[in-house]
Amino acid sequence: MPHQKTPDNPPARLSLISRHLAPDYPINTPYAVERLPDTVDTSLLPKTQIRAISSSPTMSPQPPHPTILIPGPIEFDDAVLQSMSHYSESHVAPGFVATFGETLSMLRKLLQTTDPASQPFVLSGSGTLGWDLIAANLIEPGEDVLVLGTGYFSDGFADCLAVYGAKVTELKAAVGSRPQLPEIEKALSEKRYKAITVTHVDTSTGVLSELANLSALVRRVSPDTLVFVDGVCSVACEELDFDGWKLDGVVTASQKAIGCPAGLSISMFSGRAIKALESRKTPPASYFASMKKWLPIMQNYENKKPSYFATPSPQLVHALHTALSQILSKPLSERFARHKETSDRIKKAVADLGLKQVAPNPDDQAHGMTAIYLPETVQIPQILPSLAKRGVVFAGGIHKEIVTKYIRFGHMGVSVLDLSRGDIDRAIKALEEGLSECGYQKA
Repeated sequence: MPHQKTPDNPPARLSLISRHLAPDYPINTPYAVERLPDTVDTSLLPKTQIRAISSSPTMSPQPPHPTILIPGPIEFDDAVLQSMSHYSESHVAPGFVATFGETLSMLRKLLQTTDPASQPFVLSGSGTLGWDLIAANLIEPGEDVLVLGTGYFSDGFADCLAVYGAKVTELKAAVGSRPQLPEIEKALSEKRYKAITVTHVDTSTGVLSELANLSALVRRVSPDTLVFVDGVCSVACEELDFDGWKLDGVVTASQKAIGCPAGLSISMFSGRAIKALESRKTPPASYFASMKKWLPIMQNYENKKPSYFATPSPQLVHALHTALSQILSKPLSERFARHKETSDRIKKAVADLGLKQVAPNPDDQAHGMTAIYLPETVQIPQILPSLAKRGVVFAGGIHKEIVTKYIRFGHMGVSVLDLSRGDIDRAIKALEEGLSECGYQKA
């Protein structure tokens, strides 16, 4: 059979893909049941999610599935998934080089930097690879790093730094809170630190750390200290001004609020950070994660020049290009405001159910996720299956001190921005009904 050329017209391409991904079977046929666990009540799933591709409304090509509302991976827009169907191409072909270059340039806009000395990186890997980039390249063995502890992921960042030989001091906060500026100032005054790290949103607790005043404090008290941000669960749903806040590094990943499938480590580093890399006394302690090897590659790609160190993932880069194009099609301020409005609504619903958040202070609460303490009478093995039966997937706890006591509700990206999906309404209703099924009634 001759190869069928993929149409260039977006609706036609989507139609072709949909015949492969989601044949037109009724949801109650054996074909559909094979795609869903038997415990899922398929009557509660959205059967006709309509998406606008160009000017034509088209049935979504995604098979019916439970709505995933965890703190990443999140639900993906049809166009992002469609872009991954791009035919195989060389990673140094002109078309891909142009796409990758545009993607790197769009990251500058997303993170709000116009400084030509700053440099974006997109590497195959998870968000955790961003820790390695910092630890292996920007900190030398024996140098001091102050880690602000807000949960499981800040602890992981500290572990990664220690593996590469950094002398780590952790300034830990109680579960559900964050270190305060006076104690951070005290720590910075007592010792010279090469860098300070902060987890913008710690996904284990839903704690949001404030960055603008923190960075200003560091510049005032210890101006040579580099400020590195773990933005895995914050980039694209929380305000983040790389230039305005004088940040030196932000690391993130593709599968959270950016809205692209997992597999890309995404980061931005300042001119100060690049100088720290170039002035190292010892070579970076990693081969694949060597920024000295990747720096000219990223610079060449952004300048639309083919280059090679290790093979990127063209399909994921195409998906990221589509996701960033969607994000930047509207003012970032509108995107951040929508996430905040949705977060406020969810947190009110949680309070109305008589439940408490892991982060009790509204100033410390993330806008892309909510960590919710369960009633004492309800256990995780009860509530998560009850939610799944209603077509909604939440995450269990991950912080070791409270792991059995709470669940996590992720609300980022398309589930927040595309109201026609009804994801948030369905999730709130499922939570209310699920708790009732587990025997909980608000006092």
